[in-house]
Amino acid sequence: MRSDFVCSYASRDPERAADYQRRFSGVGHYPGYDEALSDPAVDAVVVAVPPRYHLELTLRALERGKHVLVEKPAFLQLDDYRAVMEARARTGRVVLVGENDHYKPLCVELRRLLARDVIGELVFGHFVTIMKKPKSADDWRNQEEMAGGDAFFEEGVHWLHIAGSLGPRIRTIHGYRPPASKTGPLAGDARRKSMLVTFQYDNGAVGSLYYSREIPSLFRGLRLSKLYGREGIITFESNGLFILARGRGWPRFKLLPGFRDIRGYRAMYRDFLGAIRDGRTPEMNLERALEDHRLMDAVYASAVSMEPAHP
Repeated sequence: MRSDFVCSYASRDPERAADYQRRFSGVGHYPGYDEALSDPAVDAVVVAVPPRYHLELTLRALERGKHVLVEKPAFLQLDDYRAVMEARARTGRVVLVGENDHYKPLCVELRRLLARDVIGELVFGHFVTIMKKPKSADDWRNQEEMAGGDAFFEEGVHWLHIAGSLGPRIRTIHGYRPPASKTGPLAGDARRKSMLVTFQYDNGAVGSLYYSREIPSLFRGLRLSKLYGREGIITFESNGLFILARGRGWPRFKLLPGFRDIRGYRAMYRDFLGAIRDGRTPEMNLERALEDHRLMDAVYASAVSMEPAHP
């Protein structure tokens, strides 16, 4: 993989670009984005800046003939996706949305188990991503104008994709928002850190997604999720540490599935490179990301703030 990519780095801060080159063994760096996009030696770019700037940089890259991998959440509005789709069609370049969770060995194995009907007809999906991990005060993710939304929009979108990418697609969805913290270090912070999402799949199964970055979890990060079928249950650690499937046939247990690529980045970049070389559509394309964004919009449109009742 490394020989397939020759990396350089660009930043609005030239010193930061130079530092990244030193730290990650790049071959060069640029003092700004325009310099990188104007370089004919650059074939593809990774847009890894706050979401507020994704649309502008993606369109500029495409118009200058570059293939693009744009981090997720890719864009802030549905119309942004359509604008990029038009630019993609006009330029004939590849656009991959950097949803590395789609490529995680955990998610690949879950899709395989469901496709093989190991637990029979799916009834419930229960997804948990809970831990106490507030961002530092100067982190741009705390600025909604930079991140595009609150914590669930910026980070929960990855789990929304996982829940909707296992085979059956999510048909209806609803969000519930607990009130912001009134005590402790987060008191007075209006930015919400938790969201409960309920949904129904197109095969009739129903599911729930528990997201929070303000609730302690076992060992500061261990979280269990489950898929319930009429013939068995799949239990998995939400970070991908293990999968236990009990259903048809012998129980299946995998510890650290795909350890070398546990976060899916290698597979994601292989897909990006293969799509460029073969002229094909990548798995995590704009259309798939647009579907996730529609679900996210529906979550917020329906979200009910659960303020405590007063006598």
